[in-house]
Amino acid sequence: MSSLTDAVAARTEMVERQLRRRGITDERVLAAMTRVPRELFVPERLAARAYDDGALPIGHRQTISQPFVVATLCSLLALEGHERVLDVGTGSGYQAAVLAELAAEVVTIERIAALADEARARLAAAGYANVDVHVGDGSLGVPERAPFDGIAVAAAAPTVPPALYAQLAEGGRLVLPRGSRWGQELVLVVRGPDRPIERTSIPCRFVPLLGDEGFGDY
Repeated sequence: MSSLTDAVAARTEMVERQLRRRGITDERVLAAMTRVPRELFVPERLAARAYDDGALPIGHRQTISQPFVVATLCSLLALEGHERVLDVGTGSGYQAAVLAELAAEVVTIERIAALADEARARLAAAGYANVDVHVGDGSLGVPERAPFDGIAVAAAAPTVPPALYAQLAEGGRLVLPRGSRWGQELVLVVRGPDRPIERTSIPCRFVPLLGDEGFGDY
């Protein structure tokens, strides 16, 4: 990205063409993604592609998700601004930054310590002081910080991890890609008084959630 002006223009175009025109209607999400400098959350060599309509590699065989997928996930959480949110699979920190624009507090967990360190630095540089970065098994969540009003999972799981569902507040919303290692669909799970309430959203393809309640060992 050659200049701040270019980055702002690319971000604005991304929101209009990739999000609004594809049916993202949550104005808070659209505004958040207009504000978050995505170019700060990709490797420097890929800065010119930060607003591409697709996922990008960030090292360690991980990716930063396509903007449309991030927007869809965040829209499904239906955040109002007062919530505590758990972000599973920190990656570069981009999704945590978007969530930090939408919620009061974000706790994020990443299994790869080097990525967590980089994300912590990127989030600080971008001014997101309300994000707490943890290193550990994301499939188990961060129980000491529960309950969470929303949980966003940026890695695919074969089923909804029981530990994550247990950390939802009553009425809380969990969104994750559920399926095989090769293809999934985003699923919204709401914690009801008696049982979980589910609905499916878009097809997607994420890296696998590794850990005790994901696809197994690291």
